[in-house]
Amino acid sequence: STDGGRNLSLDSIPMGLPMSDPSAWATAMNNLGMAPMGMTGQPLLPDFDPALGMMTGIPPINPMMPGLGIVPPPIPPDMPAVKEIIHCKSCTLFPPNPHLPPPATRERPPGCKTVFVGGLPENGTEQIIMEVFEQCGEVIAIRKSKKNFCHIRFAEEFMVDKALYLSGYRIRLGSSTDKKDTGRLHVDFAQARDDLYEWECKQRMLAREERHRRRLAEERFRPPSPPPVVHYSDHECSVVAEKLKDDTKFLEAIQTLLTWIERGEVNRRTANNFYSMIQSANSHIRRLVNEKAAHEKEMEEAKEKFKLALSGILVQFEQIVAVYHSASKQKAWDHFTKAQRKNISVWCKQAEEIRNIHNDELMGIRREEEMEMSDEEIEDPSEMKETEESALVSQVEALKEENDSLRWQLDAYRNEVELLKQEQGKASKDEDTTKEQQMKLLQQALQGMQKHLLKVQEEYKKREAELEKVKEDKLKIETLLENLKEQESSMSRVCACSQEKECPVEKTLSNSPVKSEREVLLVGIISTFLHVHPFGASIEYICSYLQRLDSKICTAEVEVLMTRLQNTFRQELSGVGASLEKRWKFCGFDGLKMT
Repeated sequence: STDGGRNLSLDSIPMGLPMSDPSAWATAMNNLGMAPMGMTGQPLLPDFDPALGMMTGIPPINPMMPGLGIVPPPIPPDMPAVKEIIHCKSCTLFPPNPHLPPPATRERPPGCKTVFVGGLPENGTEQIIMEVFEQCGEVIAIRKSKKNFCHIRFAEEFMVDKALYLSGYRIRLGSSTDKKDTGRLHVDFAQARDDLYEWECKQRMLAREERHRRRLAEERFRPPSPPPVVHYSDHECSVVAEKLKDDTKFLEAIQTLLTWIERGEVNRRTANNFYSMIQSANSHIRRLVNEKAAHEKEMEEAKEKFKLALSGILVQFEQIVAVYHSASKQKAWDHFTKAQRKNISVWCKQAEEIRNIHNDELMGIRREEEMEMSDEEIEDPSEMKETEESALVSQVEALKEENDSLRWQLDAYRNEVELLKQEQGKASKDEDTTKEQQMKLLQQALQGMQKHLLKVQEEYKKREAELEKVKEDKLKIETLLENLKEQESSMSRVCACSQEKECPVEKTLSNSPVKSEREVLLVGIISTFLHVHPFGASIEYICSYLQRLDSKICTAEVEVLMTRLQNTFRQELSGVGASLEKRWKFCGFDGLKMT
């Protein structure tokens, strides 16, 4: 605050003495070297000398003393200001009249470190200004004008509050009384661009620190991101396939499978793996359906428990209402006071309202069950009339129960014997309703068994049809096997005859350069290959073609075979120098003429 740095308040003096003892108050202020002042601003000791105190050697306390380093706290507006004379080397500062209002100041600019000082003596120099204001703190710069004012920039903001403390003081240079050597100081906030720039830089730094702190807090409370999905490989595929079979890891595995399919990992090579994983995922449908059925069963059991509990609560409500009705009869009603009768009537109304609400809720549950049963029985047209009749019966029962409740309310003002008869009739009706419920449950069970039997019969018929198809397929396969056996026997006879005819041929082949049927096949394939290549081909090129057909063929075997058949294959040299190459050509047509 602006006023906080100007005056030293009495509240800043730590003391625990009561104000009712003026002598103790004066002693405490005398020990601190201050003039004893009361709450009204009047001196408690008029002849007090501030240079003398009970603690000798301690000068009077002054907030502007060098080395004290305190900022005077703000004073209440009703407290008088206590300012002291300040002695410097080349000047003296006299405090203003304490009864005058404090000097006015402008609004403090943000980050203000510069003050305006007006009312300086005409003969005042920068050294005198430095001597006066360096007690407030470190002075960075002084800009003095010729018109008896200056601007002083301090190192810190709190030093400005100390400098404002001197506003209103009268300054005298030395002991001179000349007008040029005296003046009245006016200290106020000054707006400087350097102060504003430093303040903005500091605010930006604080904002950066706050953003960094907020970001750290957000990162600390942010939930961890899910782990990245691994890339597809045969190993990862086997791992995911195993996880798909495990119920506890199924969710994680199915997410990985979905990501792989969306990434486009399915191709011809991996299609079988993905199909097996999709098949294992499909096998979980039955498990999920079973879990859903188990939960539905639990829900039905919970509904039954709720219904039983609600019926028990209704019975207790009926008993409570019966107690209220019996208490409201004249035999017992006359013995209660007026307040007690009022409370009993109010309680009776509340209990009847709650009982009716619970009764409506129970009836709604029963209607829902009957509606569900009627929806299930709509499929059978023969039982439509029965469902309508059951719905009418349920409505009649609902009307009966409402009529009974009204009758109970009217009969509550009769005698106790009638009330007991009504309770007995209600108990018998409850037994009838329980029997009807048991019959309905048995009917539902029979209907379910009939539906199950129909399903089993349909499955049995399907299986019989499948068996007939399998038998027909088996007969067809047996006929095909018999035909194949007959064809094999006929082929074996033909082969035997051909072998007998080819025996002399083989004898003639034994003398030829071709020694086996495999070599004959090789000669035919090589001849066909070289016929397609009229300019010839190297032995490596020929062997590379043959090795596609049979990887066991070697180059040496092919070359030996071709050298033996000189009338069929011919080797020629093509190229010059380093590009010289041996090429084999097919010359079977020319060799046929020569032989």
